[in-house]
Amino acid sequence: MPKINKTKYAILGMLSFEPMSGYDMKKRFDNSIAHFWNENYGHIYPVLKRLEREGLVVKKTEHTEGKPVRYVYSITEKGREELHGWLLLPAERPTLRIELLLKLFFGHEVPVENMIQKVESEKTVCEQTLLLFEQIERHIQNHKKEKAIRGAPYWLITLRFGKHYYGAILKWCEETLLTLKRVKEEKK
Repeated sequence: MPKINKTKYAILGMLSFEPMSGYDMKKRFDNSIAHFWNENYGHIYPVLKRLEREGLVVKKTEHTEGKPVRYVYSITEKGREELHGWLLLPAERPTLRIELLLKLFFGHEVPVENMIQKVESEKTVCEQTLLLFEQIERHIQNHKKEKAIRGAPYWLITLRFGKHYYGAILKWCEETLLTLKRVKEEKK
């Protein structure tokens, strides 16, 4: 089965909200879905050009005195149909490649303190991410009250996934640290 370029659908999805430039799109990615889907300029711009050739987006040139030319993209009806078709397909299962687990699997080769430090670092990242998710959730809830945002329930669904995901990893880190500390004590 050929690999599908998901950047195409991430871009079409962003353009389903409103027209934007590639720069604006990157900022929107970073401020919304970057916790579970990362895109960079090296992916965005070539895919935008391809989507334009395929008639899935249209480009409008904006000229502003003293500023560089700005290209703003909009999704076409054909692009919206393409996005809808992809959204209706089953989601592919992710392939896991978690370096921390790989290192822990072979952790018997190095001092246990090194593995403890790695897990403590992961625990800190999880705690910080969960705090950030709380702030994001409050922000969405406040804006949802101000005006009806059609995407808000879906944004909250993805946010809750992140909270459960990082919460589970945090719990795993706590359990793992207890185990590693027992291993350290046994080696004394």
